[in-house]
Amino acid sequence: MIMAMWKPAWLEALNTQKFFVACSFHEHAKKNEKNICCLDCCTSICPHCVAAHRVHRLLQVRRYVYHDVVRLEDLEKLIDCSSVQSYTINSSKVVFLKKRPQNRQFKGSGNICTSCDRSLQEPYFHCSLDCKVEYILRQKKNLSAYLRPCKILQLGPDFFIPHDADDDTTHSTLVDVDEPMGSSDSENLSAPCTNFVRKKRSGPYICARSANRVSDEDMATNMSRRKGVPHRSPLC
Repeated sequence: MIMAMWKPAWLEALNTQKFFVACSFHEHAKKNEKNICCLDCCTSICPHCVAAHRVHRLLQVRRYVYHDVVRLEDLEKLIDCSSVQSYTINSSKVVFLKKRPQNRQFKGSGNICTSCDRSLQEPYFHCSLDCKVEYILRQKKNLSAYLRPCKILQLGPDFFIPHDADDDTTHSTLVDVDEPMGSSDSENLSAPCTNFVRKKRSGPYICARSANRVSDEDMATNMSRRKGVPHRSPLC
């Protein structure tokens, strides 16, 4: 009886932990939503916490119609997910973690969930992982028979892990350019031109400051220059 009611701590964490809330350890950082479950610490973490849990088993939690879902491929490494209805999101099959009670009673044909009476497609009998676990325990079956040994579980290669460095900080570098910019005079070819390069997230841009400045007379001449009188085509 005791073994039948036993539930691993990581499975309990998937059902009780809150995901997609701000991480209290990185409340001022960007992209600090908790969308990862550390199965060894049995807690939800954000992408900034991954470095401290890099040797642990990490399971990414996704969001679908305001509910927490996990990729079926990842979850099947931990527990038998047969008879749990899956859904396709971005070419990947996912399953819901928690039960989704249905207010109105199902009157159509097909299967219904064993725990929350939600309508299902055949041949499924559970709408979420929590519903299947609850059904197994209610039937007084040994839950450990459905568990699968998994010592290594890593995040997918497409998972974005932000850097600890502040991206908004700009760095200035002094650069010496052999050729001056914006000058075609032969005697100015040997004159050095000092540029300042600032690196930003949007891409590097160059702020050039030429050693030979344009005279005030040339500036006034360029500003007073006007276009000629436009000529219209003759009327036919």
